[in-house]
Amino acid sequence: MTTQFDPIAVSSESTVVAEYEVDTAIASAYQSESALEQDLIRVLKSQAYEYLAITSEAHLVANLRTQLEALNQITFSDAEWAEFFETKIAGKNDGIVEKTIRVQEDHVQILKRDDGSTKNITLLDKQNIHNNRLQVINQYEIGHGEGGASYANRYDVTVLVNGLPMVHVELKRRGVDIREAFNQIDRYQRDSFWAGSGLFQYVQLFVISNGTLTKYYSNTTRSQHISEGKKQTKGRKTSNSFEFTSWWADAQNKPIQDLGSFAKTFFAKHTLLNILTRYCVLTADRLLLVMRPYQIVATERILQRIDISTNYKRLGTVAAGGYVWHTTGSGKTLTSFKTAQLASKLPSVDKVLFVVDRKDLDYQTMREYDRFEKGAANSNTSTAVLKKQLEDPGARIIITTIQKLSNFVRANKGHEIYSGHVVVIFDECHRSQFGDMHTDITRAFKRYNLFGFTGTPIFAANAGSGGNPGLKTTEQAFGDKLHTYTIVDAISDKNVLPFRIDYVNTVKVGAVVDKQVSAIDTEKALLAPERISQVVQYTLAHFDQKTKRTAGYTLGGKRVRGFNAIFATASIDAARRYYNHFQIQQGELPEGRRLKIGLIYSYGANDASDDGLLDDEAFDTDALSADARGFLEDAIQDYNGIFGTSFDTTSDRFQNYYKDLSLRLKNRDLDLVIVVNMFLTGFDATTLNTLFVDKNLRAHGLIQAYSRTNRILNSVKTYGNIVAFRDLEDETNAALELFGNKDARGVVLLKPFGEYYGEYAEKVDELLASFPLGHQIMGEAAQKAFIQLFGQILRLENILTAFDDFAGQEKLSDRQGQDYRSVYLNLYAEFRKDRDADKELINDDVVFEIELIKQVEINVDYILMLVQKYRAEHGDGEDKEIRAEISRAVDASPTLRNKKDLIEAFVDSVSVDGAIDEEWQAFIAAKREAELEAIIEDERLRAEATREFMGTAFRDGTLRTTGTAITDVLPPVSRFAADGGHGEKKQRVIAKLGAFFERFFDLGRGGGD
Repeated sequence: MTTQFDPIAVSSESTVVAEYEVDTAIASAYQSESALEQDLIRVLKSQAYEYLAITSEAHLVANLRTQLEALNQITFSDAEWAEFFETKIAGKNDGIVEKTIRVQEDHVQILKRDDGSTKNITLLDKQNIHNNRLQVINQYEIGHGEGGASYANRYDVTVLVNGLPMVHVELKRRGVDIREAFNQIDRYQRDSFWAGSGLFQYVQLFVISNGTLTKYYSNTTRSQHISEGKKQTKGRKTSNSFEFTSWWADAQNKPIQDLGSFAKTFFAKHTLLNILTRYCVLTADRLLLVMRPYQIVATERILQRIDISTNYKRLGTVAAGGYVWHTTGSGKTLTSFKTAQLASKLPSVDKVLFVVDRKDLDYQTMREYDRFEKGAANSNTSTAVLKKQLEDPGARIIITTIQKLSNFVRANKGHEIYSGHVVVIFDECHRSQFGDMHTDITRAFKRYNLFGFTGTPIFAANAGSGGNPGLKTTEQAFGDKLHTYTIVDAISDKNVLPFRIDYVNTVKVGAVVDKQVSAIDTEKALLAPERISQVVQYTLAHFDQKTKRTAGYTLGGKRVRGFNAIFATASIDAARRYYNHFQIQQGELPEGRRLKIGLIYSYGANDASDDGLLDDEAFDTDALSADARGFLEDAIQDYNGIFGTSFDTTSDRFQNYYKDLSLRLKNRDLDLVIVVNMFLTGFDATTLNTLFVDKNLRAHGLIQAYSRTNRILNSVKTYGNIVAFRDLEDETNAALELFGNKDARGVVLLKPFGEYYGEYAEKVDELLASFPLGHQIMGEAAQKAFIQLFGQILRLENILTAFDDFAGQEKLSDRQGQDYRSVYLNLYAEFRKDRDADKELINDDVVFEIELIKQVEINVDYILMLVQKYRAEHGDGEDKEIRAEISRAVDASPTLRNKKDLIEAFVDSVSVDGAIDEEWQAFIAAKREAELEAIIEDERLRAEATREFMGTAFRDGTLRTTGTAITDVLPPVSRFAADGGHGEKKQRVIAKLGAFFERFFDLGRGGGD
């Protein structure tokens, strides 16, 4: 037998280093921030970056001109440069979005020459990346008021690519939390990156480091799925969640964290230029995503495999393909999209087929793909459309289902596409691909590469019985494993959340071990009405606690409370019974406490099979029994009643019901959806944090189902909750060992209650001893210590509240908690208030947990209740205690603090009788009108347009500061007026209207969210 060796040097250098050994000779001396900065610059210079001592914007612009002249082998005349710079680089109305589009998509701009001719000017050479020149600058300063900057800012280290700032590094000295560097960039985005010519809005990537830890992220972090469609703007935050920053790593997924190692790998010229030119994706929503190291490695390994198999004439064999094992939730769609996009550009490739396995995945993937590139996912509804696309040379990437592809193959023997070079990528390479269809497709196509992506491969251990013995495992069907990123890697990197599992024993029958009792009888016992009633009772009693219903956060510009959940049942019969019991028990609850519940199932839904795979549910309602279909019809009518929709169980309308339901789950409009198998695989909703399970799950299906809950959203969501009403402990451990590794359990599951509680009790004792209430915290060092300690307590409380055992064990009374929050928020306001050069230093090692403070938000309803009590009790005299309680409650709330004067004025004005709610509405309406009138007069705004603009903002829950609406509000003003002209005026008005919006939003509607 001859051994085949793959050539070693096939491609240019890999973007991600294969394995990185950290230099263990670590210096022990103290290192200042400036020494850290000098070290970084020294490493970059050693990697052929040119160092520039640039201090002024004029110098920056002059260097840009020189670099573009060199890259394009041209000399601009002064007039040509002035016009090109003002229209093609630094347009007055261009913000981050426009400049990012220029880097990612329109990197060739047209220059009008003095003689009337035109020439293409490349800003970034994406064909030959080493033609781009890299330079490094540091301590670049934008002075106070300079070019409209709100504050004086000095930036640490910036990498220029062909003269444009494209990567910005913010450093903190060792020992300081790197989130402070993140917060600082956040401030720059708000205060000064847009100032002057706005060249710093060209920054595509940010790097933050304290020497020991280093992370990177794109100019719009991955929160795009939270704010779908909402445009970020000049004055508003664009990088708003530290949770979405990424580690760099080697190809073995070993994080490269210290700054020196990061600089040698991430900032290696070919790596950085590859990331900027190939491994960023600008979505259709105009948000920039940068790929993580494991995604880049997988993409490059597939591209290498295509190259090698083409050169060595191995197309059409298993050796030409392979599979990528990236755990559920780690961003497979982005990786597969980038792979398809880059493969379709290879000269030898004729077509890339992206094959999805089911209708719901088809829909989900279509939406995802469409987000990356409008129209890339021109889905084919029929085999005829697929045929047309396969014959159209312009359709380079085609998305289809395995069934349609199989039908095409059977109906079109000898079609010419079979002899073309076709790259076939399977989105989830499960068992369903391993049957006859797989054989049909591989027989028909002659020159193919076959690749599969999966979060849960089929190994020999979970291969099940039956089927073709030659196609039992993922490796047999797809070839070598090209890259692995397990659930353990993902949780260690904080790319997905760990799970917290409660096993709730409702009825002892839940663990029938006696094999003599048939499975059917067991299921019957599990469906006993008493048991189902108990399970529903438990779910309703613990729902708020598990989904953090008291926590508020912002989703797509609107305030929402808590997360949502899926309830997985074992059969259609079980789903129906649960739906009925929820309806009955909720009937006894007041309207405001009822959950909005959806139900969905269709034909072909059972528990996980021998090998752990969940049966697919097709959209085939015709196959349901009349009884099951009638019940589903009624449940859909209930849904129509809640949302004013008109769905039913006929095939098209049922598909639309599915889509609407999935969208409402993502947008947090639904609280709970009862399912059999639907939504347990391939469904992504970041707002989902809890899975209630009353069905048997194992291996593959268990990991898939659990993984619905562990997508990252914000710092309030710390893990995915699983509440199991059956004994799934052994199955859970076995699945985690299979899909993580033998040590997986400790990483994937959260620690027990006692460990968190012990730490919490210790910290609270320290808080009460060191910072007793009523004593002022004197001096900066003490203030920082308090902020750090209280932040740790908030983080621990956030985790503990999801444990049933925590109720009644809190160590701070409600009132103490409120008072400490007030102190914390006062310090927050102080530290944020004057950001002059001296104060900036104070912020160095201070991180505020404002997202967690907002969880126990006091809302207006609560205040009005106190006012009612106040009025009822004070009669003629003053009730000082309730007045104090109202003030204390307002002080402890981040969103009500800036409304304190309004609330106190209202308390003073409240009449002896009359409805409090109505008086409040009238009071707020009058105040809102008066304050808006004052802004209109001060800034000479167009009154009608301003009122309409603010009306829209209050309706949508967000202030839109892009587009023409804001321009319509402004009075006509010269761009070059003495008071700073149009740009400055616009910023000032946005700031004032923004403050007005924050002050009155959520007040005029009688309360909370």
